[in-house]
Amino acid sequence: MITQGVHHVAYRCVDAKKTVEWYGHFLKMPFVLAIAENQVPSTGASDPYMHVFLDAGGGNVLAFFEIPSSPSMDRDRNTPKWVQHVAFKVASMDALLATKARLEADGIEVIGPADHALFKSIYFFDPNGHRLELAWDCGTPAMHQRLDEVKWLMLDEWDRTRRAPQHAAWMHDSSLAL
Repeated sequence: MITQGVHHVAYRCVDAKKTVEWYGHFLKMPFVLAIAENQVPSTGASDPYMHVFLDAGGGNVLAFFEIPSSPSMDRDRNTPKWVQHVAFKVASMDALLATKARLEADGIEVIGPADHALFKSIYFFDPNGHRLELAWDCGTPAMHQRLDEVKWLMLDEWDRTRRAPQHAAWMHDSSLAL
């Protein structure tokens, strides 16, 4: 394997300070680094920016760019809002529910918990419009093994038909579960 992990994932933000404060308050992510430049190192373009980095746990880093001289932020309008998101692990169902309650108490709309069989999760948006997911893993080794056995069959069927294969229908139908 060439890669050793994710160094960081970067998104754009409207306001770097407010973004750092929001992630610190709601998700308890420590602010670890700020880089500001007037020129983009990779392109040489003159485009002042603030680049902030947050500790997402487990050696993972979530980063944001505030780019005031670029056109206003927007999203890919050809992709449904639910598709592009960042999912973070939480330690327990209690942590998931406590975070949901804290977010809702501050007026943030939360969807879920959704039951994905292997994990349960909640969904909400950050102040920049990025969709976030918090997920608690609850899958068993037998469930993971069952999915591992059919992953290539599913991918090949999807590639041929562009229709959802039913090899893992058991995940949302208790009558088919292990």
